[in-house]
Amino acid sequence: MSFPSWLTWALLPVYIFEGLRARANSLRLSPAPGPQFGAVPGQGQLINLLVVGDSSVAGVGLDHTTNGLTCKMAHKMAEVSGRPVKWRAAGNNSATSSQIRDVVVPNLPHADYTHIYISIGFNDLKNFRSGKAWKKGFGELIYALRSKYPHARIYWSNLMSPMNVPALSWGLGAVLEPRRQMINRVGTQLCHERGAIAISVTPGITAEGFCEDGIHAAPIGNQHWVDHVINELVERDLLGLEDQNEVEDKQHQMDSAL
Repeated sequence: MSFPSWLTWALLPVYIFEGLRARANSLRLSPAPGPQFGAVPGQGQLINLLVVGDSSVAGVGLDHTTNGLTCKMAHKMAEVSGRPVKWRAAGNNSATSSQIRDVVVPNLPHADYTHIYISIGFNDLKNFRSGKAWKKGFGELIYALRSKYPHARIYWSNLMSPMNVPALSWGLGAVLEPRRQMINRVGTQLCHERGAIAISVTPGITAEGFCEDGIHAAPIGNQHWVDHVINELVERDLLGLEDQNEVEDKQHQMDSAL
């Protein structure tokens, strides 16, 4: 049964108890070794991909960054488009939306990124951040990325249910679930309002899709995640694979008509 996220404040003692127990029993895994940037060969115009966000982008729990979210997304983009893909991962363990906004984005290089994928929200969720704090942090993160990279398409995925995360107890998942729904609702609205694209929850990730800590995605989980994201964008015609000359011609026609 679902109930308003603000009512979960009444369950804060349950959250604290279950959270401390989960932390005491959890494994502390390191970010993946390997490069944080690379390229996939192809033909035609370059896709320049930036993936920014939390420990999923840092590849926590993985043996190498080639099994990480960013590298797998670059290969999937190259597969569906046939184009060359240049990729850059900017992930930080335990990062929240406001930390990515304030610390990471200002220190990223100015580059001609064509696509930006944001992996953020889980730490805002588990840290019990309010709806107001999430709206400010995530909303301003979109603004920051849009201002720095005005020609890029920006994407964000809705969060999966904490009830499906193996390391979280049923009680902790139940407390966090209404807040997850709030994060998805507010995040999707902010995407609509601020020029980003919201992607549906990745379905069907089972326990085998997680690393041994039961929190972070294993290689098979990352592949399932990437397949869902790219397939949905292709189906919705939102991957932006049209020829750049055609885009410029359409823009010129629109400008002339005004």
